Amino acid sequence: MILATNLCFRTIPTTCTTVKQQKDPPHQLNPVIPTKTKACECFDLHKELIPYEKAWSWQKQIVKQKKSLLQEHEDCPDTLIVLQHNPVYTMGTGSSENFLNFDVKEAPFDVYRTERGGEVTYHGPGQLVMYPIINLRNHKMDLHWYLRTLEEVVIRVLSSTFSIKASRIEGLTGVWIGNQKLAAIGVRVSKWITYHGLALNVTTDLTPFSWIVPCGLRHRQVGSIKGLLQEFQSSTQYAEAVKPFPDDYQLIDISYKSLIKEFSEVFNLEIHQKAITVPEFWRKDH
Repeated sequence: MILATNLCFRTIPTTCTTVKQQKDPPHQLNPVIPTKTKACECFDLHKELIPYEKAWSWQKQIVKQKKSLLQEHEDCPDTLIVLQHNPVYTMGTGSSENFLNFDVKEAPFDVYRTERGGEVTYHGPGQLVMYPIINLRNHKMDLHWYLRTLEEVVIRVLSSTFSIKASRIEGLTGVWIGNQKLAAIGVRVSKWITYHGLALNVTTDLTPFSWIVPCGLRHRQVGSIKGLLQEFQSSTQYAEAVKPFPDDYQLIDISYKSLIKEFSEVFNLEIHQKAITVPEFWRKDH
């Protein structure tokens, strides 16, 4: 069963037919904002499995609150939510069911049709999901810039923390290591307020990706940080960079801290952690 929304906002396209490897993406984009640092509240649930529908509703509630603040000409600080999801498939507004390798009536997990851009993807344990709900008026009112800047966050995480050289692919959205996509991005923007975001495969079981055509790209693969580190484990360069090999929980924590650091630097935001427990989350009126 595909669960859908009746909301209708502007879609941000995330795929294109042109595919060409970019040679030097860092030199083609400088996403750091040379302005005064602004505050960003961060809800940290990165160790928790949150049902997709709950997190989706929470995002829309926050977007509504920010729009109200803007209408009242009040301060509208940015928000970041970081979490993991229970196994789920999500589709974009214009996603095709042809990219599902199963009958939707007998889907292995719930399937949600959302208002974000892009095709079908999978979310599950071991994947860190970042939902930036930010006012692009305070940054740059350019949707393509925003997508490239989210990519830059992940590229810096992989480079600075794991010595993994990632790149963009011209015409596509996401972060790649060769033919493997490690991070998927799908966003929505309403009155320059962003929601939805990026998903980084850290220790994710990649099997559920084989039951779909991820992001509608039939001839490309999906990878994870853990999988790449295991491949590099015998490398002298890797052995010097990471000793001993971290377990799954450590990898998630390391990746989370790096994501927060790079997100803060790239978007020029001062992160203010806002503690929220799972019971408190469930008591929220989503």
